[in-house]
Amino acid sequence: MFTLHPVLEKDTIKLGEFPLCHALLMNDANYPWFVLVPKRHNIREIFQLKETDQAQLVKESSHLSQQLFEYFNADKLNIAALGNIVPQLHIHHIVRYTSDPAWPAPVWGRLPPLPYAENKLNELLEKLKPCLANKIEWDI
Repeated sequence: MFTLHPVLEKDTIKLGEFPLCHALLMNDANYPWFVLVPKRHNIREIFQLKETDQAQLVKESSHLSQQLFEYFNADKLNIAALGNIVPQLHIHHIVRYTSDPAWPAPVWGRLPPLPYAENKLNELLEKLKPCLANKIEWDI
């Protein structure tokens, strides 16, 4: 039975679900930072997924990446599956700008997390819904 890792549960806002993955938003307004988590039990690495799930993960990640890149007018996307602290397979999708406070370094540990103010979160979500509407079942 699938359950979301407690750290992801604590640090993210659940947006909804793609066919394979939970779509999450890191509760850190320093960067537009999204996470996909395949809804599969006890998976730590991409190669542990069935081939059909691997293909679906690539589709969902690519779709999310394209939408984020265009919507946020990104300079770069950082996409990574590290799992050093949270072993559950999860794929980070972080919108980056050459002007962001961590550029060109990774975002981890550069700034303390800045939780979203409720009005800013609602504004972001309302703007994102149309670009993801045909692929994601929204929870919010």
